[in-house]
Amino acid sequence: MDWEVLAKLPAASVRRRGRFIVADLLAEHRVISTSATNGGEREGLSHLINHQCCEGKDHDHRFDAMMALGEERYHAAVCAEIGVPEERAAVMGTAANMNYAACVRRSDLDVEVLAVVTAGVETNAVCAGDPASSREVEGSAVPVRRPGTINTILLCNTPLSLGALARTVLTMAEAKSAALQRLAVPSCYSPDLAAGTGTDQYYIAAPLEGQRTLRFASQHMKFGEIVGVAVRDATLEALKWQNGLEPSYTRGLFHALGRYGIKEATIYDQLSARLAPADLELLRKNNKSVFYDPLAAAAAFAVASVLDRARYGTLPPSAANDALVQQAASLAASLAAKPERWPNYRAALHAAPVGEPAEVIVHAIALGWSEKWRP
Repeated sequence: MDWEVLAKLPAASVRRRGRFIVADLLAEHRVISTSATNGGEREGLSHLINHQCCEGKDHDHRFDAMMALGEERYHAAVCAEIGVPEERAAVMGTAANMNYAACVRRSDLDVEVLAVVTAGVETNAVCAGDPASSREVEGSAVPVRRPGTINTILLCNTPLSLGALARTVLTMAEAKSAALQRLAVPSCYSPDLAAGTGTDQYYIAAPLEGQRTLRFASQHMKFGEIVGVAVRDATLEALKWQNGLEPSYTRGLFHALGRYGIKEATIYDQLSARLAPADLELLRKNNKSVFYDPLAAAAAFAVASVLDRARYGTLPPSAANDALVQQAASLAASLAAKPERWPNYRAALHAAPVGEPAEVIVHAIALGWSEKWRP
């Protein structure tokens, strides 16, 4: 089977076949990468490989086989499978499908960058400072399989100084986080919003020779801008196809409030004690139109924002419950399609015993839905 060429720069070409994407460096480049073998800052590499190494769920025998081989032998096996010399290659793996890779180019005058991203965040999204799952002891870590990875290949057509190369890592990472911020991707390990996944990997490659060498890569510089836009937009595109995270699909109550305990798998059990059986069954049958209602979604994100601000100390504890109730009353009014009833919902929520935030939210959902079709 022939390789499909995805994109080209004057000194690099990106190709795809089956489970593999390879960036071929056609001239000498300086590369910085997270590759376990041949990683770090290096020269002399000619092939940057991204590949699907396993399926995201219940593919334990494949994962166990990779662990048994060890990093160096697995690196050699991947290179042998696609016929590239292992000493001139770097490898990163993911459970993401290579057919969902996104390629985005951006340029400024004679400078061009190409970002090629595969991404998945459903089970491994993380915020810096979240609880860890393993630690390194004597050069090794207890392997914990967490499917979900954002892998980024960033190719530049212009040489970069060592300082600019290092700064590009920071700009690229912030661009990836900016994409997750736009989609309000939640952490899988805390109530915070995610900034990446626990297994993100990358390559940045810039040719050694060129008409000039760039020395700055911050967001204040045009080079930093095009890096940021290319990586951000490629990450958004990859997540759209891999996880269905198209912006309008993230407006639902569960996306907004899942990190505070409002989840589709449990919502009907939570509501069963507060809704009449007929009302609950009607909600089940119309759940998409109800839980994705744009005004209800706006109120749900407002509730999440209030809860965030209370956790971070922006709001004093004495005001946190009142702030939550006000936004929850807006959620109830939106679900009922009766904005004039907002004072009544606020009063009802205040009258209820103060509980966990999820209890207040469920009460608001029940209040609004139970009144929607009442005269």
